[in-house]
Amino acid sequence: MNFDTFSQSLLRYPDLGFSIDFSRMDIPSNYSEAMASKIEKALSDLQKLEAGAIANPDEGRMVGHYWLRNPSLAPTAEIRAQITEPIKAVKEFAQKIHSGEIAPPSGGIFENIIIIGIGGSALGPQLIEEALGGPKAAVKTYFFDNTDPAGIDTDLATIGRSLGKSLAVVISKSGGTAETRNGMLEAKHAYKEAGLDFAKHAIAVTGEDSKLYKFAQEEGFIATFPMEDWVGGRTSILSTVGLVPMALQDIDIDAMLAGAKAMDEKTRSSDVSQNAALQLALAWYHAGNGKGEKDLVILPYKDSLVLFSKYLQQLIMESLGKAEDLDGNTVNQGLAVYGNKGSTDQHAYVQQLRDGLNNFFATFVEVRKGRDSRSITVDGDNTATDYLQGFLRGTRNALYENGRSSITISIEKVTASSLGQLIALFERSVSLYASLINVNAYHQPGVEAGKAAAGEFLDVLNKVRGHLTGERKDAEQLAFECGADTESVYHAAVHLANNGEAQQSQGANVKEDTFSL
Repeated sequence: MNFDTFSQSLLRYPDLGFSIDFSRMDIPSNYSEAMASKIEKALSDLQKLEAGAIANPDEGRMVGHYWLRNPSLAPTAEIRAQITEPIKAVKEFAQKIHSGEIAPPSGGIFENIIIIGIGGSALGPQLIEEALGGPKAAVKTYFFDNTDPAGIDTDLATIGRSLGKSLAVVISKSGGTAETRNGMLEAKHAYKEAGLDFAKHAIAVTGEDSKLYKFAQEEGFIATFPMEDWVGGRTSILSTVGLVPMALQDIDIDAMLAGAKAMDEKTRSSDVSQNAALQLALAWYHAGNGKGEKDLVILPYKDSLVLFSKYLQQLIMESLGKAEDLDGNTVNQGLAVYGNKGSTDQHAYVQQLRDGLNNFFATFVEVRKGRDSRSITVDGDNTATDYLQGFLRGTRNALYENGRSSITISIEKVTASSLGQLIALFERSVSLYASLINVNAYHQPGVEAGKAAAGEFLDVLNKVRGHLTGERKDAEQLAFECGADTESVYHAAVHLANNGEAQQSQGANVKEDTFSL
């Protein structure tokens, strides 16, 4: 690798302490010229999105997550107020929680928060808590982010007797999301079993007049914060979804929003050489031939960013994984994302990355500052920070020497501002890349299909419940009685048997298995 190539491939924003290096992507120098018409359309599409164009025609929605960090961009005064007023209310509420003005019925202050949500309603807050919370946070944070009862039980056991000093934050736009509803009802039951009134320990973040909003009003929750219709789950981290937990943890909301706004401003440039988000989208297009032919491996070299790859999985894969393009053609587009953290991966899957299938490109995330305090030396004059940098640079070079491409993003420290920058960078890259490949990034028919299929299984499950008796019946007999698919009936009966509602007698094969009460 020639130093001139590196110099020409490194884009820096010195005022943000940010840089991004494309030198290991082998993008031709005339690539932007060849992509000129697509680039022009992508920039125009993003400009229209920010101006309030309908981005989700399935539901007639605008997509306004960019307005969250710059309300002046919002197309109406009403929407601007929907941004600024909740931020003020969130800050005031958090201050009252910290001071004890709003307190548990038993007195004292709230020491824990239990965030009940799923998808973007949990991933964003989880990323923030892992990156910026920790021991210094004003409260300890727990997550009910699935409908797995064993996971809920584990968290409740850890919380133990401090449940009475725990504030439940229920997050759901519609209030009808099954996993969130289940988590809330499990939490309500746990509070009741402990002799506590759940409502006096609960707040909601939800859409206006949603099922959750109505439930919170009926039950008498402490407070309710709005989740606007024009904010999608995977881009909700800088809305009340992320800001309420951040404020409760005493993380700097203003710095996070300012970091995102600064990156937005930098990446509105029509000059490709100065637009990091556009260059990132073009790198994705080049790496996968515009068809997602290679996976994106995210490798942050910082423990506090361990959830960054998981967060990006939802943002990127839910946005870009589409069967059809905007013209109705079947394209089966997408960009698969996985990752872990460096240098853990020196001892995990880097072996395959270097020597196995060349079906990916990597994105390293470098944090230049190792720690705030002075480091000891661990080997001669070298510190642990030196080793972390050595592993990053060494892995990057070892991959490239074997024909594996990579991008390197560098920030000075993990702060509210720099995390806001990273979030904005990838949100904008997703929008631009979606335009380059001609798909709608802001609807998710596949997710809805999965929910519908889950509902169908639950219908079968309840039919099987109704037809189980003391008489032993095999799956085919039960299916005939239920008027349902035999395999689905079999799985439903096995589920009931494994959870104490039925008995299963195994035969020589599954066709000979029988079920009874």
